[in-house]
Amino acid sequence: MTSPSAEATRQDSPIGPAPVPCGAKAMAGRARRPLRLAVGIASAGRPSILKETVDYLTALPDQAERLIVCVPVIDDAAGLADRLDVEVIVGSRGLTSQRNRIIQAAADTDILIFLDDDFIPAATFLSRMAAVFAANPDVTIATGEVLADGILDGGLSMPKALQVLETAGEGAEQVTEVYNAYGCNMAVRLSPVLQHALAFDEQLPLYGWLEDVDFSRSIARYGRSVRVEGARGVHLGVRSGRQPGRRLGYSQVANPVYLIRKGTMSKGRAVAQIGRNILANTRGLLFNDRLIDRWGRLNGNLLALSDLLVGRLSPSRILEFGNPAPREMPSPSIATKRR
Repeated sequence: MTSPSAEATRQDSPIGPAPVPCGAKAMAGRARRPLRLAVGIASAGRPSILKETVDYLTALPDQAERLIVCVPVIDDAAGLADRLDVEVIVGSRGLTSQRNRIIQAAADTDILIFLDDDFIPAATFLSRMAAVFAANPDVTIATGEVLADGILDGGLSMPKALQVLETAGEGAEQVTEVYNAYGCNMAVRLSPVLQHALAFDEQLPLYGWLEDVDFSRSIARYGRSVRVEGARGVHLGVRSGRQPGRRLGYSQVANPVYLIRKGTMSKGRAVAQIGRNILANTRGLLFNDRLIDRWGRLNGNLLALSDLLVGRLSPSRILEFGNPAPREMPSPSIATKRR
């Protein structure tokens, strides 16, 4: 991966895809050359985790042409800003906003692979993804095989993740259709994104609960959404830097309702998602789940339902919530939708 030193740190700029050639000659030219890959990581408030992941990625034999990191403040990328093997850009706080800045920065590449700052891909992850996109021009978005997800059981360490990857070894490649990509590892073909001015919805603030569903269903209008078994990785699920439970609980109701209205999530899926979340939070509270702030989440669930009844439900309402009460604890990110 290379990065001009003069451009190593860039400030936020207005969203909007850069112009790219879209004619028949340009399309034919792109088809004749190898796909250009970029890896994009949005991170906030976790500089040590981010650096550990970047160090791992840059040591792999399988490399993308560019590694782009977007943070809300430069201190969140401590130890990275002066390196030549990573590009650090500064953008407005929020997963959706930061990922949009990465799209803008990576507009000259073909495939952009979004990774969470604590997702550890296998050594062949990038080449497996590249091969699928090269062999299947109709694939617009893909997600890999998550061998272990620490978000489900308190988090995993880097040594444990490496052990899981080593034990699993190589797996046979299998491509299957999927409703949406999983946000911790999400590969996107940029040509339809740029051609149709697609973007992550910045009305989903902070951790952007369900942003992967929304974006996947938006780009699925232009091609296939697939899961690539054999493109393997481990999600550490590190809990530091997560949002208070009340905010996440509110998003667990508000965001699916918003996506129903927008048309990127079916009513059946959304209602089932909301029901599972409320049930999980209620059960966790009754059984004294100490890993997750179930009280805060359930409180957020109920507040969102109340707002729905009075007609003021909005994903952005979480920005009005103050600091968490003492009994609240850091909560997992978007990945917890699986629960």
